[in-house]
Amino acid sequence: MSQFIATLQKNSQQKSTSVNTYQCLLMAILVIFCWAVSLAYLLSIDISNTPSVNFLPAILLQTFLYTGLFITAHDAMHGVVFPKNARVNNFIGSVAVGLYALFSYKKLLKTHWQHHQNPATDLDPDFHNGKQVNFFSWYFHFMKKYWSWWRLAGLIAMFYLGSYVLHLPEKNLTLFWIVPSILSSVQLFYFGTFLPHREPVGGYTNVHKAQSNPLPIFWSFITCYHFGYHREHHEYPNVPWWKLPEIYKKSQSL
Repeated sequence: MSQFIATLQKNSQQKSTSVNTYQCLLMAILVIFCWAVSLAYLLSIDISNTPSVNFLPAILLQTFLYTGLFITAHDAMHGVVFPKNARVNNFIGSVAVGLYALFSYKKLLKTHWQHHQNPATDLDPDFHNGKQVNFFSWYFHFMKKYWSWWRLAGLIAMFYLGSYVLHLPEKNLTLFWIVPSILSSVQLFYFGTFLPHREPVGGYTNVHKAQSNPLPIFWSFITCYHFGYHREHHEYPNVPWWKLPEIYKKSQSL
């Protein structure tokens, strides 16, 4: 299976030559850099005497940047972060999902390609089980498949390391590290799985069993880095996230 995935990823890399590969690399580095700088700043400020609700904009911003980490890793899974060098491409993907929530890039790579090969079927690890089809039950069914006690233990250890060794305030860690990562998982699920892959009235109309949610460019970016153009992503998995609106526009003009 790993060899098969490597071949698929290599094919995506070869098809990505029409995109400036260094632009893709710089975009990935920029997303990771913005997340790191934002988090470092938010963990350093004194918020002890300020109501938590006042920091809602900062929480939403950090949620958006967390989502960007995963989207960056997702592009790496398709070999488009740095098509010229698979090792660099996969290293950046590993860093992004590691920072996101200590995920194993190798395992996510395998399940993501299973999703692309068998969308909205029993073999799709991201699909519901035929019973838990509403948003909340599907979300928890989805999250259980990626649950890991070892990863949870690692995250808890990091929390207490930050609190007791680095002396970071627990309120800051909770509001700007824990809460945004959880909200990001909801955002990614809603815009990247639930909306595009739920069965529409009348049934699926294409082999990818995916549909797009073509919001205006700004809102498409804010909601989930243009991941709402999901049918286009399945049809052109070698295209980086910021090019998806362009692909959608071209498909509508045909």
